[in-house]
Amino acid sequence: MNIKKVGVIGVGTMGQGIAEMLASKGLDVLIIERSEERLTYGRQMIEINLDKQIEKWALTQAEKKLIMSRIEPTHGYDRLRECELVIETVTEDLEAKKTIFEQIDRICGSGVILASNTSTLSLTELASVTKHPDRVIGTHFIYPVSKIDLVEIVRGLKTSEEIFARTKHFVEEVIHKKGIMVFESPGFVTTRLICLLINEALHVLEEGVASAEDIDNAMRVGYSFQHGPFEMCDRFGLDSVLAALERMFREYGELKYRPSIVLKKMVRAGHLGVKSGVGFFKYDKDGDRIE
Repeated sequence: MNIKKVGVIGVGTMGQGIAEMLASKGLDVLIIERSEERLTYGRQMIEINLDKQIEKWALTQAEKKLIMSRIEPTHGYDRLRECELVIETVTEDLEAKKTIFEQIDRICGSGVILASNTSTLSLTELASVTKHPDRVIGTHFIYPVSKIDLVEIVRGLKTSEEIFARTKHFVEEVIHKKGIMVFESPGFVTTRLICLLINEALHVLEEGVASAEDIDNAMRVGYSFQHGPFEMCDRFGLDSVLAALERMFREYGELKYRPSIVLKKMVRAGHLGVKSGVGFFKYDKDGDRIE
């Protein structure tokens, strides 16, 4: 089954990036949110991001118009019947995701791939609420989606070989990203490793070894990181990093995953990074660092 139309459930930061990327590859995209307000906001943010690319001469007005014409907001899940692939991108809440998968499993035909962008949750547990657990798979995109050419393709316990092969073909031959096969494990590969790096950087900061700015500079200049661990944390969202660490700490039971108290304090204070305008550094409304 050729994939020509994709449903994206959840139009937060990751959903916006995935929808924009899919449309730029020539695919039709249905975007779904739980409210009209969030749906409108998500579409507006996609348009703002495209405008920023035009300002940098990376895109033309005609290309923007074509991309936006392929992204269609819709309410409810009924029209997902038109899709060959559905990607769920809502917040890392297991019960919320299970509810979504239970509903879309009833609506979508048996040949439709049901994918989740989860970074830490069990695909097997998500699939357990469906009647077709063999077609549930993880497609973990990395932020920013348009710039990072990697997707972790995560197999649950019952994911079929056919669904894995079709998903891998889609990732590598349709949207032209590098797919790596991952067997289900909390944090998979990328989240597990990057969260440990961020957590260790927080411990270095707590101990007074160096400032956040200098730690970031050490990793950017010394190891060619695009962003240092603190700016990465700001861009991922401090609350998202905390949630991932807490889940891995519960699942693995190892102290190395225990979140730094500094991270907890900042999340409690509402300093969530780019999404709130302030984290370890400060950002403007477009997400550009100002301090």
